[in-house]
Amino acid sequence: MSDTLTLFRTFVRTVEAGSFTAVAREFNSSQPTISRQIAILEDHLGCLLFLRSTRALTLTDDGRSFYEHATRTLEALAEAESAVGRRKGKPSGTLKLACSGVFGRLHIVPRLPRFRARYPDVQVALHMSDGFMDLVEEGIDLAIRVGETKDAALITRRVGQSRRVVVATRDYVERHGAPSHPSELASHDCVVYDRLLTGATWSFSVSGDVLRVPVAGPVHVNNTEAVRAAVLEGLGIGYVPAWHFVDGEIESGRLVVLLRDYEAPLQPIDAVFPSRRHLAPKVRAAIDYFASEFDLDPRLRIADH
Repeated sequence: MSDTLTLFRTFVRTVEAGSFTAVAREFNSSQPTISRQIAILEDHLGCLLFLRSTRALTLTDDGRSFYEHATRTLEALAEAESAVGRRKGKPSGTLKLACSGVFGRLHIVPRLPRFRARYPDVQVALHMSDGFMDLVEEGIDLAIRVGETKDAALITRRVGQSRRVVVATRDYVERHGAPSHPSELASHDCVVYDRLLTGATWSFSVSGDVLRVPVAGPVHVNNTEAVRAAVLEGLGIGYVPAWHFVDGEIESGRLVVLLRDYEAPLQPIDAVFPSRRHLAPKVRAAIDYFASEFDLDPRLRIADH
């Protein structure tokens, strides 16, 4: 029975990940071993589950049908185990956690010591990247993401909010003045973040509507940490998530918050995980932990929470 369940799990994860290599990496195995397990399952069932090519795996009709049955079988087993408490143990194992580089450096890594102290049986494998990361392909248990998650196949839980502020150094304001309305940004040097989804356009909430203002400046950068650094060097006005400023730059007066009457639209901070019916205790513990931690930080707290 256990050998059959192993084959079922290997098959289901191969369908979800789309490659033997990804599943081998997730299971700490090898690609030939995963391929052989699928072949054994096909021999056992007497049918072909995948059409194999050098570039892709494609489910056969039998494979699609069997995937539905195998998934239900594994879910039923998980429910049975949960009902008698076998899966209700304390969090343990390796948590594969993903986040962006700057958010990880400023708000994930500093909170890991307390997480480890609370859950000493959980090891953390942290993947920090500003590029797209396929959670299923990479075998990631949990990601903390700033911004909307577009993939409907993933599950999200709101754990915080990101508020953007318009800032400049006090010296810049003394030399160039402070804009009193977003439209006045056109006459200022703005630090432009090239990877902003709206391009060189900053958005503001005005009387319930969204006002979009084109901006320009002599300095363009490709990550938000560079926006922060350029602003602190006095190169212009920045449009930056407030959570970038963890060293008292605003509180000390080194930076001035501009256009306080014109809030930028809030961005969600979500815990994102693959669509699975049962969360491992380590994943649930991490989600709850970061939600409670972010709630204590006014830069990350959900508004009106």
